[in-house]
Amino acid sequence: MKWETRLTKLLGIKYPIIQGGLAYLAYSDLAAAVSNAGGLGQITAMSLKTPDELREEIRKVREKTDKPFGVNYAIGQHGRAFEHMLQVAIDENVPAITMTGGNPTPIFEMLKGTNIKKLVLVAARRQAEKAEELGADAVMVVGQEGGGHLGRADTGTMVLVPQVVDAVSIPVVASGGIGDGRGLLAALALGAEGIEMGTRFIATKECIHAHDVYKNRLVDGSETDTVVIKRSIGAPARAIANEFTNKILQIEEQYGDYEHLKDYISGEANMRYIYDGNDSEGFGWAGQVMGRIKDIPTVAELFERMIKEAESIRKAWS
Repeated sequence: MKWETRLTKLLGIKYPIIQGGLAYLAYSDLAAAVSNAGGLGQITAMSLKTPDELREEIRKVREKTDKPFGVNYAIGQHGRAFEHMLQVAIDENVPAITMTGGNPTPIFEMLKGTNIKKLVLVAARRQAEKAEELGADAVMVVGQEGGGHLGRADTGTMVLVPQVVDAVSIPVVASGGIGDGRGLLAALALGAEGIEMGTRFIATKECIHAHDVYKNRLVDGSETDTVVIKRSIGAPARAIANEFTNKILQIEEQYGDYEHLKDYISGEANMRYIYDGNDSEGFGWAGQVMGRIKDIPTVAELFERMIKEAESIRKAWS
């Protein structure tokens, strides 16, 4: 099967598969493994404390792979604090930048005159159109099945992806509910030219920062074991259902404001679960695709399985 799409040509990758930004989890080991397997691995910039830490992580990726990779900037909660981190990526001439959770205009301004590819994560057709107007090279479209932050409209991937494909001329990357070869092929059938996966890459051997409690929960859980938190403050996000997320939902129902929630939805609370496995005092992001996760392979094994599955389905259609 020919895997070349506009996305693979744009990014210089073998397979049209992008690893999500994965706050506090996407570092050099995982990014390099994904890139070496033929996709686009990513580092999460804003989870690092200083520009020097980011520079070191970028250089670690380059020690582990000679393939293209990206740096993700979750800008929604950081104001313009991302600028000094973005400058590092520019100085290091990274191949690609992805942007999530905020107005990407300042990033586009800083990237003018560079050859860095620009991809924007969106959750609505209008957002995709705006990203194209600003000069995005591709858009990543996340449906409501996805893990982490989502759109407010609760539109599923199967509906949202073709809507965006019909609305823009740049490559569209499907995200949300995808974790295997069937999902990959389905996304291409919808008109997308690639996929982004987040949750599935957490349950891999190279995601070394994720605690075993987190990974095993993804393996053992079902598609009904997630909840959407933060709706009350206009920032819906999907996480694994546990004692702690139940408490968050109770606070939202009772108060519904950021001040009462801030300590419960903080990065520290996230890290207590994903790093320490503390189920009663923290939370972990996950999409509904956790119901499709049954093991913890290497990234290379996951890619091999996905491509083989997709090609088998395509052959059966002939």
